[in-house]
Amino acid sequence: MAKVIILGGGVAGMSAAHELVERGFEVEVYERNEQYAGGKARSVNVPGTNILNPNLFLPGEHGFRFFPGFYQHVTDTMKRIPFKNGKSVFENLTITHSVEIAQTGAKPFINVVNFPSSLSDIKEMVHSLEESREELTHEEKEFFAYRIWQLMSSCPDRFIYEYENIGWWEYCNANNFSDNYRRLLVEGLTRSLVAAKARKASTKTVGAIFLQLIYLMLDYNANDTDRVLNSPTNDAWLNPWLEYLTKSGVKYHKGMPVVGFETSEGKISGALVQNTESNATISIKGDYYILAVPLEKAATLLDQAMIDLDPSLQNIIELAPNVEWMNGIQFYLNKEINLNFGHTIYSNSSWALTSISQLQFWGDYNIADRGNGKVKTILSVDVSSWTTPGNFNNKIAMNCTIDEIKEEVWKQMKMELNTKDQEVLKDEMREFVHLDSDISPVSDIKTNTLYKKILTVSEHEYVQKVTDLEPLLVNQTNTWSLRPNAYTKIPNFYLASDYVKTNTDLATMEGANEAARRAVNCILDAEHKNNYCTIWPLFSPGILKLTQSYDKKRFKKGLDWTPNFPWWIKLITFVWSFFYIINGLIRNFILKRKVSHVKLFAKKT
Repeated sequence: MAKVIILGGGVAGMSAAHELVERGFEVEVYERNEQYAGGKARSVNVPGTNILNPNLFLPGEHGFRFFPGFYQHVTDTMKRIPFKNGKSVFENLTITHSVEIAQTGAKPFINVVNFPSSLSDIKEMVHSLEESREELTHEEKEFFAYRIWQLMSSCPDRFIYEYENIGWWEYCNANNFSDNYRRLLVEGLTRSLVAAKARKASTKTVGAIFLQLIYLMLDYNANDTDRVLNSPTNDAWLNPWLEYLTKSGVKYHKGMPVVGFETSEGKISGALVQNTESNATISIKGDYYILAVPLEKAATLLDQAMIDLDPSLQNIIELAPNVEWMNGIQFYLNKEINLNFGHTIYSNSSWALTSISQLQFWGDYNIADRGNGKVKTILSVDVSSWTTPGNFNNKIAMNCTIDEIKEEVWKQMKMELNTKDQEVLKDEMREFVHLDSDISPVSDIKTNTLYKKILTVSEHEYVQKVTDLEPLLVNQTNTWSLRPNAYTKIPNFYLASDYVKTNTDLATMEGANEAARRAVNCILDAEHKNNYCTIWPLFSPGILKLTQSYDKKRFKKGLDWTPNFPWWIKLITFVWSFFYIINGLIRNFILKRKVSHVKLFAKKT
């Protein structure tokens, strides 16, 4: 069987290895990280926290993981990873209930994230709508709803050829509405999804993903709009995955980053990898090569010989600056603080913070034996805006020291959560703080030849004190055409990373897994095999096919979107929607009542 060399051992590389080894290929993976598998998805041992037990550390991470219900590719792979007691890794996913939008000096909004299944859910939704009256005008809410309906009823071609060219800020008409509108709806949405800037992010990407979340919330058959793991990522997913791959025959090499390629006779003849321990560079040979490293790293590996073989690879170099930082910081507290049974968005934080209180989802995970034994809460926070002056130090995060970043994030959280009536966070609660190690002092990086080019690609116009070794692709307007397919014109060279053109169209674990499947399908095609990996489209409710079909006819004629659909389309859509919602409410209330009766009977007997 053919031998495949995979360069990069993150989610994309491991996904490709999974699909290939199950189809009988010989697979070798070469990963930069010396200790962990999984790339940006990994959790880590926080240095210096093995105080009570030399083998037990507090868990940290690049950024908290969450798995929306519209994920299909990565969760399909998780279902095929064995876990304990005959279970799969997929069963380690647990659902959240709500999202909290914190506001300085005001009550937070609490919104349920799934279709209501109880009277309390409905009351919570109504209460949230009542609270929003003071924050948003009727005109603002009506206009935003109008724009969402436009996205829902637009044909796919309009997304590619029209919405790709429009920024989310422009599409939402943000300049003409209030600060609250921009903060809660326009900017709050983009930064909670990815490290996107509303003024630059493509409406094609932001709009499509937002619709997926809306469809999940409206689906009474689903309760998985937002899911998280029930323990640290390595424990619940990545370590069992690596074990499964290696037992299946995959050779996974850590501490061996790719540094270049060799070409001969129009093909890749070898991959050059560096042993970080010995600093020696060796040539690895295979029949096929999959490049599964992040965008900014891939751009440094494409030499002129490869571009001569496939000129379109130049687009990757042009795309490379389209990255932003989105990194995690964890606060380990000595008091149990569960802000919300789900995620919290800090709407007034200038650094675009989001967080989740993790231990409430981790079941019987024993935190008492880790750290100093006092930790009762892990607040995992993502920092999404690194070029906006802080609320307190008035400095952009890139121009702060690591200690300054930690303190500014903490103060911004306290600003949002503490009120005159309640002090949620107190300084004396903090036991440990861990900032993602990818945020590294620039002085340390400039002396490291392995990362010099990465710094050059991601370098910002400001004078930086820190840099991000693993930034995140952001789908800005007019960049879809620059993104490559999984195949190239080099016959044995394929791409598998979240910058590849995918249905997911977002720099996520889902996008990385889908890209890997596409690369594997290319190899299967080259080997004349037809047991292809499944690739799913984004979901669209059947009832919207009427409006989307009507819009497609208009688009083909060069016409703009219009809300003036024929009366019969409006009637069918309204009637279907009305009965769908009523049916869902009845179904969920009856189902919940049956479950309650079963529990009561079990208790009595």
